[in-house]
Amino acid sequence: MGTKHFSDKELSCKCGCGFKITDAVLLTQLENARCIANIPFTITSGARCKKHNKTVGGVDSSAHTKGLAVDIAFKDSHSCYVILDSLYRAGFKRIGINFNKSFVHCDVDESKPQEVLFKY
Repeated sequence: MGTKHFSDKELSCKCGCGFKITDAVLLTQLENARCIANIPFTITSGARCKKHNKTVGGVDSSAHTKGLAVDIAFKDSHSCYVILDSLYRAGFKRIGINFNKSFVHCDVDESKPQEVLFKY
């Protein structure tokens, strides 16, 4: 199902179980953000099965386990800014930043608090 800029492999669980992101809202907003940013997005984590989520230290209620989240790598403060700006403009209302591991998390999990920016 991928999109113009993202392959099924990027959006799938890294353990090879076959679980992948299919949520239309997430895929549309992600694609729109990528087009707005006009820079490549490197997805470091997409969908995660519960087993893989536990392996990587994700929380039990992670939006990744619902196929509703991605993590996007950034290489410097400017690319971080461009990614954040594009995610806001594309309509994401849940964004997290991990400065130590250089990635931005975004999700469309409506069961979680909305209009938040958080850090890891």
